[in-house]
Amino acid sequence: MASHCETYPILLNEVPATACDLAPLAFAGFAHFTALQVRGRRVKGLDLHLARLKSASIELFGRAPSDDTVMRSVRRAIEIGPQDQSLTVTAFSPEGEFTAASGSTEPSLLVRTGPPSDGPRGPLRLSVVEHQRYHPGIKHVGEGAKTHYLCKAVAQGFDDAAFVDRHGRLGEATIWNLAFWDGRSVVWPRAQVLAGTMMGMIQRQLGGLGIAQRHEDVFLDGVKRFAGAAVLNSWSPGVAVTAFGPIAVPEAPAFMEVLRAAFEVEPVWLDAAEDRRVR
Repeated sequence: MASHCETYPILLNEVPATACDLAPLAFAGFAHFTALQVRGRRVKGLDLHLARLKSASIELFGRAPSDDTVMRSVRRAIEIGPQDQSLTVTAFSPEGEFTAASGSTEPSLLVRTGPPSDGPRGPLRLSVVEHQRYHPGIKHVGEGAKTHYLCKAVAQGFDDAAFVDRHGRLGEATIWNLAFWDGRSVVWPRAQVLAGTMMGMIQRQLGGLGIAQRHEDVFLDGVKRFAGAAVLNSWSPGVAVTAFGPIAVPEAPAFMEVLRAAFEVEPVWLDAAEDRRVR
């Protein structure tokens, strides 16, 4: 029987990683990543993932691997793995942590794959806590607070946690972007959050479906005015949210249909090595 690593490969700089390669990374936190779902060896939003890796690498390391370098690793992982899988590309400094050299070296790339995921079915009930992620525009590793608040939420009878900033504005959830529905338009919280790749795909497709969207400040006491709410990330274009702390929100199946329709019309790349898209 094949092992998990044989079925779902782990590549370091385009070649299979050994246990010795991975050992220094076990507790490393100076890194960033992007996560995507592969279906039938095809992916969506590839340009958004490449842009995320480039901008975050420049911010953290002062330089970034080329798109071609990233794509060689992604293509290799997709080719040798199952047709459907989860795939994570992590950029990290080979100099390790706690040294000035970490912020001025060419990052290495770790591509990790695993079983495909569509996320939870929902609906979800979210606790609400005041928390602002460090460097919120970067999808960095080592965010123990997210797991901590998730566990606390579950212990309190919720499914996950949403965050409000010091101004009291809802921004994002632990590993999710937030979206709201006023019955006609999609409302994105105006706060410092990670711009998710799924969010980017949905945003650029809504106009073609005739659906308006806007950004605005969303405070907890104003949530009750919405006709629906959802979380979304690379797993899913939308999972219904029916509570933020003590405040209930309608489930809004029509809102879920809008989000899924927007994702459905997002083009797919014919394969991860080609800059070609099909519907």
